[in-house]
Amino acid sequence: MAQKMTDEEWRVFVSHGTRTAKLSTVRADGSPHVAPIWFLLDGDEVVFNTGKGTVKGRNLARDGRVALCVDDDRPPFDFVVLRGRARLSEDLGEMRHWAARIGARYMGEERAEEFGARNGVPGELLVRVTVDKVLAHKGVAD
Repeated sequence: MAQKMTDEEWRVFVSHGTRTAKLSTVRADGSPHVAPIWFLLDGDEVVFNTGKGTVKGRNLARDGRVALCVDDDRPPFDFVVLRGRARLSEDLGEMRHWAARIGARYMGEERAEEFGARNGVPGELLVRVTVDKVLAHKGVAD
């Protein structure tokens, strides 16, 4: 039987290795849009970047409500769903800093600055989601 994760457990889980999140945003017609993202947890916020002109970028600019799902698809199966509201920034210094940190997580420290330079540019957005609700379970198949 599944067990609820503690606050510390879900934070460790979502920050482990190179797990991606599936980000759900709200389209103009109210339907959901889901896309995988690279991210970092910064205290009570999820941080990621995206292009201003992408579907998720346009959706976030219009409606900041989001849900993210991070899961382990190996038995006994664990998952975390985070809900909250996104704030957008186009501050290039902040974007470059966070893009480099995110790049380090997913591609390694040796490529961090490359990803910071690539993703910390005009036309990109730095997104911070304040986590309002957490649903986190481990051992779903136990």
